[in-house]
Amino acid sequence: MPSQATARTLRGAAALALLLALAGSHPLTAQQGSGIVRGSDGKPDLSGIWQTLGGDYDIEPHAGRADAPPGLGIVEGGFIPYQPWALEQRQKNFASRATADPRTTCFTLGTPRGIYGGEPIQIFQRPRDVTILHQFGHSVRTLHTNGTEHPEGPLDFWAGDSRARWEGDTLVVDVVYFNGETWLDRAGNFHSDALHVVERWTPIDANTIEYKATLEDAKVFTRPWTLAVHLHRHRGANAQLIENYCYTHEYDRFYPVPAGEARTR
Repeated sequence: MPSQATARTLRGAAALALLLALAGSHPLTAQQGSGIVRGSDGKPDLSGIWQTLGGDYDIEPHAGRADAPPGLGIVEGGFIPYQPWALEQRQKNFASRATADPRTTCFTLGTPRGIYGGEPIQIFQRPRDVTILHQFGHSVRTLHTNGTEHPEGPLDFWAGDSRARWEGDTLVVDVVYFNGETWLDRAGNFHSDALHVVERWTPIDANTIEYKATLEDAKVFTRPWTLAVHLHRHRGANAQLIENYCYTHEYDRFYPVPAGEARTR
């Protein structure tokens, strides 16, 4: 059985090979239409490294607390329309958030949380699909833009199954088949396996994307509701995702970093 360090190296090499293949499959003409970068097919090109401001402390308006700064939230209308039982469950989740938040497993933040979760994402685009690589856990999500339908279900995925289409300059993504094991933020807001998400990715200019997600879940919410954030492009010369397999931290003591290398880690 390979060591933890070897396993991480293999995963990193595999991910790099995939991303290099994707990067070379969609030539960018760098056309500008109203400040929007476009690919050779004329559609907006979303490729790049992106990140939201604020993080996922609480998507509803909230005062500052020991584990979170104050925030206005990102839910349109302010608050999530929970069913009575679900609101009680949300309060229980909040009380035990330090250990109950699925984020602590470090696997993935899911959809849509992975978009506004506080760490950058990298997008690779080609005519048949859009690939999102998350820094957190290095999870990978594919948005199929080739006209295919969702597979026959029910199925259960951490990030759902995503089928996308272009409506003008907006990429509309229909996401279904969740396992119900992720939260929407660190404050205990949650969903079930019946979640249905419709995302709308709209470039505002060359360096900004407006992201909206409408969530529907008949088991948890009384009606559909929408959240909205802006994604900002990383433009630094050394912009890149950094490996964040935080579930391996408990093994670090078995693979100590030599003293001479400590400053580079």
